[in-house]
Amino acid sequence: MAVKFRDYYEVLGVGRSATADEIKAAYRKLARKYHPDVNPGDKAAEEKFKEIQEAYEVLSDPEKRKRYDQLGPNWKAGADFTPPPGWDFGRGEPFGGFGRIDFEDLGGAFRREGFSDFFDMLFGRARAAGRGARAGAGFAMRGSDVESEIRITLEEAHRGATRKFTIQAGELCSQCHGSGILNNRPCPACGATGAVSRPKTVDVNIPAGMRDGSVLRLAGQGEPGVGGAPAGDLYLKVRLEPHPVFTVAGDDVQIELPVAPWEAVLGARVNVPTLDGQAEVVIPRGAQGGARLRLRGQGLNRRQGGRGDQYVKLKIVVPTSPTEAERRLFEQLARESRFNPREQYGRATG
Repeated sequence: MAVKFRDYYEVLGVGRSATADEIKAAYRKLARKYHPDVNPGDKAAEEKFKEIQEAYEVLSDPEKRKRYDQLGPNWKAGADFTPPPGWDFGRGEPFGGFGRIDFEDLGGAFRREGFSDFFDMLFGRARAAGRGARAGAGFAMRGSDVESEIRITLEEAHRGATRKFTIQAGELCSQCHGSGILNNRPCPACGATGAVSRPKTVDVNIPAGMRDGSVLRLAGQGEPGVGGAPAGDLYLKVRLEPHPVFTVAGDDVQIELPVAPWEAVLGARVNVPTLDGQAEVVIPRGAQGGARLRLRGQGLNRRQGGRGDQYVKLKIVVPTSPTEAERRLFEQLARESRFNPREQYGRATG
C-alpha cells in the first residue's frame, strides 16, 4: 500500500544534519505557535501541531531517526511512498519495538491517539496510552536552558568572587501572564509564546578553584516555563582573562623573572609576585637562563582542596644603556675572564 511520504525535517524546519539540540529547539518553537490552546477552534493549526508531534517523535529518538534516514534524502513530502523490499515493519511490536510514545519534553501531559499512516507503516501502529484525550489538554513545558559565557580574572578564579551578570533572557509576559493567550486570542505582546525577552541581571557566585572552560549552573535562571512548568537553567562557561604576569597550565602558574648577569653568576635572593603577595626565591650560583624554580603550593586553589605550584622561569637580561663605569667593568671582565660560552662548538668541529 502506498502512502504519502512525510519529510520530518521539513516539518520542523531543520536540515538533515541538525543536532538533537537544534531539533528540540525547533520543536519547542513550533509547538508553542501551533498548540491548540493558543489556536482554539483552528483545525489547520491542530493538524499542524499533530505533524510537529509526529516529526519530533521520530527525529528526537536516535533509533527511529536512524531508521527514517535509511530511506535516503531524495524523497519529497507528499510523494507516494511504498517501503523498500525487505523493510522491517517494526517486528510486530508497538512503534517498531521502540516503546510507546511519551512526550517527555512536554512533561508527559498528554499522549497521541495515533500518528499518520506513513508513521505506522515505518514503525508499527501506535498503541499509546490515553487514546482519545484532547491533544494539548493541560499543556505544560519546562523553560529552555540558556547558555552564555562569563569572563573572570585569574584572581577571581583562585579566590572565588560574586559577580553581577546581565543576559538577554525571557520572562513571563505581563499581559497574558505566560499563557500566550489574551482575550481568547494569541497575545500580541509576546507573539503567543508566553514570554518576552529583556535584559536580566543575576548574581553569580564564583567558587574558588574555577578553571577556564568550567561551567556554572544557575538553576531556574533560564527561559520561563509554560503552563506552570518550571523555568530552565542558565549555564555559564567560564573564560579566564589574560593576566599581565602569570600564565596558567592546569593547576600551576608560571612567571618569567628577569635576572641580572651578576645575580645569575653569584646567586641572589629576590622577591617574586605570587597570587597571594610576594615570596622570596633563591637564585642559585651559576643559574642559566630558562631554568625554572619551583614554589610548592603557590599555584591555583583546587575545588577539591589543595593547590598547584608556581614556577619561576629565569630570564637573564643585560643593561641596555650601561653607564661609563659599568662599561669599563664589563670590558675588564672580558679581558680577564676565561669563560667561553661557545666552547662546545669548537669541540664539535675540531
